[in-house]
Amino acid sequence: MLDESLLDTPEALAEADRRALLRGAAEAGARVRTAARHAAEAGVHDLKPDGRPRAILIAGPGVAATCVADLLGTLAGASSPVTRLAPTGVAPAAGALRWELPGWAGSVDLLLITTPDGTEPGLALLAEQAYRRGCTVVAVAPSRSPLTEAVDGAHGLFVPMATAPYEHDEPLAASAPGVLWALLTPLLAILDRTGLLSAPPEALEKVADRLDQVAERCGPAVATYSNPAKTLASELADSLPVIWTEGTSAGPAGRRFAAALAELAGRPALVSELPQALAEHNALLAGPLAASADPDDFFRDRVEEAPALHARVVLLRDRPIGGLTAAPTARDLALSHDTPISELEPEEGGELETLAELIAMTDFAAVYLALASGA
Repeated sequence: MLDESLLDTPEALAEADRRALLRGAAEAGARVRTAARHAAEAGVHDLKPDGRPRAILIAGPGVAATCVADLLGTLAGASSPVTRLAPTGVAPAAGALRWELPGWAGSVDLLLITTPDGTEPGLALLAEQAYRRGCTVVAVAPSRSPLTEAVDGAHGLFVPMATAPYEHDEPLAASAPGVLWALLTPLLAILDRTGLLSAPPEALEKVADRLDQVAERCGPAVATYSNPAKTLASELADSLPVIWTEGTSAGPAGRRFAAALAELAGRPALVSELPQALAEHNALLAGPLAASADPDDFFRDRVEEAPALHARVVLLRDRPIGGLTAAPTARDLALSHDTPISELEPEEGGELETLAELIAMTDFAAVYLALASGA
């Protein structure tokens, strides 16, 4: 059950936020600026690459590395394939995970290592393997972690992860807002230098400004009726989020939202891109998860019986309404099955800015849902 009264009590939110998730979301803009400064101090802007790498390989534990690979692959497009190296092992623990380079990896490829931990022996071994193969190695991890020495030994570039003092007390959630931006920002700067995407310092500053604007709109002091993130969290209470995305950048934002809902709030979610989502989820919306599927729900004992789980569509779009769009058809399909729909669309701006706004809005919503439901 969602405690909606908690959403409009900033003091209670702060007390419930034992993992500092809300603080991390609010400080996302500052995290981008700090991470960009760390990248500059590490010498990223002085790099003179020989040319574009043939392929980008990304390795790291948990949802954070998956999301970073998804975002970079989307932004880079077809200019250079981005491949995430999935770990193997018997448990999701630093000492149990191992990574392997594909057989074709060599001197024309770039290995990016991203981790909020830095103690994984498997990543140190991967850096050594990449050095033997001739791959260029770049790592973003906490400073003074064991991975630092491994990357130095591989003659790679190490960028200290931008962390906050309050994050040193306990392990970080991979879906925490601060973790994403601390890992992603230096890699954007590096791929800008290689020419795979456009993320110069001024573009990263605009991303930080957009994140600050979202924090002002979605902060804990802003009441639910005028706070889009709190509103979305309330709408998703006792619902199965069915996330539909439209536009290139909205895809990874929707997939990150689903991952954050699972890890932070303990909520399952389905995600798909329009227009394919209309066919994939048509039967789902017409089945027992539809809002109209339980006509006897009106007579349910609101005190003793838990509410039935019904689908709610969340439509994320990264472009303004107009032109070729499946959004009207998506709305008609949802409403024809009595399924409510929530919509988020960023303000105009560059690709990085609009992507950052979608991620920040959904991050805030996932955090509010987690805190108000006691996750």
